[in-house]
Amino acid sequence: MKVIGLTEDYKQLYFVCLEDWCEEMKEAGDHKEVWYDKMKDKGLAVKLAVDDKGEVGGMIQYIPIEHSFVEGKDLYFINCIWVHGYKKGRGNFQKKGMGKALLHAAETDVEAKGAKGMVAWGIPLPFWMKASWFKKQGYSKVDKQGILGQVLLWKPFTDDALPPKWIKGKKKSETIPGKVTVTAFLNGWCPAQNLVFERAKRAASEFGDKVVFRKIDTFDRNVFLEWGIADALFIDGKQVRTGPPPSYERIKKLITKRVKKL
Repeated sequence: MKVIGLTEDYKQLYFVCLEDWCEEMKEAGDHKEVWYDKMKDKGLAVKLAVDDKGEVGGMIQYIPIEHSFVEGKDLYFINCIWVHGYKKGRGNFQKKGMGKALLHAAETDVEAKGAKGMVAWGIPLPFWMKASWFKKQGYSKVDKQGILGQVLLWKPFTDDALPPKWIKGKKKSETIPGKVTVTAFLNGWCPAQNLVFERAKRAASEFGDKVVFRKIDTFDRNVFLEWGIADALFIDGKQVRTGPPPSYERIKKLITKRVKKL
């Protein structure tokens, strides 16, 4: 197994986070590719884990913290690290050391660039970006937020490194009297969240003028800082859990419930 940088041959695979076999990914549109094109000159780095047969089984992407969802200085932020774990599609590559190898390669890379530490986020649920896994790799908790209990973790490389913290937004999702308001945030970095955005947009369009759909473009740094949220879905001001992504039918059902109360 080896870790390599992103090449032209693997870009399309990267844009769908290794799930090129998944039909649902087509619903996510080209938002990830657009995000990549904007971020590639802002310090974005991507590495892939390749097994001895030449199959890509894992990936990590990380950026300077100034372009991330958290506040910090002289640090890098891991947007995500993902080792394909489904039996279908590419197959299960987990429990083979790919995650550790990817993380180590990323840490070595940013330390060589002069970073004072690496930052990651994790959740308590056991399906992706587990906070407990990062703790086993030497990361410690520094902050917490969100309906999923997202944990912010870091590993300092130097004694003078300053700990990061979540950016807290002040703006709240608004409602419109006599309408159902669907507010969908879109940053572009994550195909799963892009999927939620597209499903919400499509579901909202089914109800005509009874539903108002609002897109919040959080790639715009000023917009993100105003809200403090990169990706989310609100229906009449109530946040919908988007991890794992709810189905189109689930989102439509939630909107229908609100429409019936008009």
